Amino acid sequence: MSKIIPEFLKAGDEVRIVAPSRGIKIIGTDSRKLAAERFAEMGLKVTFGRNATDENWDMMGTSPVKDRVEDIMEAFADKNVKAIFTMIGGFNSNQLLPFLDYEVIRSNPKIFCGFSDITALLNGIYARTGLVTFSGPHFSSFGMLKGFEYTWDYMKKMLTGSGKIELEASESWSDDPWFIDQNKREFIKNDGWQVIHEGQASGTLVGGNLGTLVLLNGTEFRPRFERDTVLMVENCFDSAGDDATFMRELQAMACQPDFKNVRALLIGRFQKASEISREKLAYIVNSIPQLQKIPVVANLDFGHTTPLLTLPIGGHCEITQGRIFVEA
Repeated sequence: MSKIIPEFLKAGDEVRIVAPSRGIKIIGTDSRKLAAERFAEMGLKVTFGRNATDENWDMMGTSPVKDRVEDIMEAFADKNVKAIFTMIGGFNSNQLLPFLDYEVIRSNPKIFCGFSDITALLNGIYARTGLVTFSGPHFSSFGMLKGFEYTWDYMKKMLTGSGKIELEASESWSDDPWFIDQNKREFIKNDGWQVIHEGQASGTLVGGNLGTLVLLNGTEFRPRFERDTVLMVENCFDSAGDDATFMRELQAMACQPDFKNVRALLIGRFQKASEISREKLAYIVNSIPQLQKIPVVANLDFGHTTPLLTLPIGGHCEITQGRIFVEA
């Protein structure tokens, strides 16, 4: 299957917001307003899927599969829509994968961006169509008042077509509930990347949230690790033993028959509550035989802390002489 690169954003484009996991109710009105203003500052018009702003959540805090699928498919079919951003993450976007019309998506390629639980859709769409998708901020992310500049900068670089982009570590990061109190924030000095295994590699970038990616194993929605693959993974805090959960999920990926084609591993920053130190992470990585001979770089700016990189699922990644480059 050939790779499809969507058209990049330009002033005047319409951006559609959909809610594949959870809806708008979880986002405060001030944050919604700020998010829309930031898109407008780029000259972009924001519209919402018909079901994305509904208040009809069920007991699991989500909405019917058919409604969520409908909004995604309408966004892809609408010729005026040039990019699709997800509202926020959640836990169940993998429910939608069997019901999307992949021929419509393939015939109407456009930017699709989100992270966390949206990992299922990013990788599923790429696996089924060849369309490069983007692990990056949700619409809700744009409602962050402070500490958003790095996220915004890399999103613009990637989605407006800057070509090959060199990744650089942020100066500081945060892991606080900013959506509850926009003024009570804690910013932590970034110690930079953790190079667990040195080396050079290049290949097609796939992955995202590890717990969500594991759900795709054994299905047609997990991208094959083709020859020369760079795998990116990050972890969302789980109170049920985060270090053990991450370790066994990473081992599960390493046990996949096509993992032999993975040439490098990128690991996103862990949340504070995970209590996975640099020493413990190095131990986990070195305990997995399949990882011992490939470059492994950790503490990158993607995952469930902020700020966030925007990274192309299905794009190209190059690791050389301690530097990392990506390109759609």
